[in-house]
Amino acid sequence: MLKVAEEGASPAVELHHAAMLLRVRPRTKGDKRQAIVDEWYRDQLREAVPSLIERWEPLIGVKVDRFFVQRMKTKWGSCNPRFRNIRLNSELAKKPRECLEYIVVHEMAHLCHPKHNQPFVELMDRLMPKWRFCRDILNRLPVRHERWQY
Repeated sequence: MLKVAEEGASPAVELHHAAMLLRVRPRTKGDKRQAIVDEWYRDQLREAVPSLIERWEPLIGVKVDRFFVQRMKTKWGSCNPRFRNIRLNSELAKKPRECLEYIVVHEMAHLCHPKHNQPFVELMDRLMPKWRFCRDILNRLPVRHERWQY
């Protein structure tokens, strides 16, 4: 549940139990409000992901050189094995934490096995025996909310 408070201070987002509080200056337009919330979600991922990468690198035997958080329309993540980087959909900040971890591990596993082949599946089974459960949760959820105007 989102609550908006118009105040004469810098924009901020806070979580209070089941509610998100968005503090904005009076007369802040809707697109600016959305941009503030979107940036807050990206920041949440930028804070959460490094510890996940650090935890899984020695277990998988790979090194992630960089990770990116961006808006993606159709995917939860992607990777570039050549440059050893991973990209994560900013919408993952809105999903259960175990789903974020699954996507991080999934993309890191692609640094070893770029395709969804049997060695990739065997690696995922060894690393995260319940990875299919997280995949199924994400597959039941929309990648992102779209507002269609007619």
